Amino acid sequence: MQLGKLIGKGNTATVYEWGEGTVLKLFVQDYPKYEVEREFQNVTAINDMSFAKPKAYEMINCEEQLGIIYGRVEGESLLNWVFRTGDIQGCAERMATLHKTIVQNKVSNVPNYKQFLKTNILNALSVNVAEQERALEILDSLKDGDSLCHGDYHPDNILISDERKTVIDFMNVCHGDPLYDVARTVYLVEYTPVPADTTADDREVVLQLKKMLADLYLIEMNVTREMIQDYLTVITVARLGECPNE
Repeated sequence: MQLGKLIGKGNTATVYEWGEGTVLKLFVQDYPKYEVEREFQNVTAINDMSFAKPKAYEMINCEEQLGIIYGRVEGESLLNWVFRTGDIQGCAERMATLHKTIVQNKVSNVPNYKQFLKTNILNALSVNVAEQERALEILDSLKDGDSLCHGDYHPDNILISDERKTVIDFMNVCHGDPLYDVARTVYLVEYTPVPADTTADDREVVLQLKKMLADLYLIEMNVTREMIQDYLTVITVARLGECPNE
């Protein structure tokens, strides 16, 4: 089949129409095969779980690139929605409602969140040995668990159509304690960098909005900062290994 209409483009993949009711997520040239296989294994492991997500059908080669065929999902990203409406409270409510339906699922045939964090802590070359050891010590003290954790849950990975909310992007799916996934979301929402082209005045506004969204989301999840502080400490160090150029 030939590639259909371009639907969306990200750092690692481009999404095209692909047959009736499906899309092709086509990964960039030379993207590691094991990463694509990991995503496909993750999504097939959770295909039948009871929350809204696109169904994964097949992993294919197309134009010398690897891709995954997904069921097509219509909707606007929640990130675009909140920019358009300015409704931060509504964004937090929608995030929390869907997230609660995700973490209530139990799973074992996906990676362990502790192994994901440990690998990235050890890869954090900008962190001194003492900080790495402290992060690993805290990680070891955190709860295990068999709850499904999305691992990359933030407004740009949520599509909304009317009041239907669908989650996408399953590269970092894992199992663990639900507080890990909540903390990971807070980190992604609040602590990831503001776009480099943001003006100084706008930068302060964006930082305040990111903090506000994270606070409102935590309220909706009935989770306090204190409950996730150790998770955030570990995630912050691990992020330096996961995304060293962020």
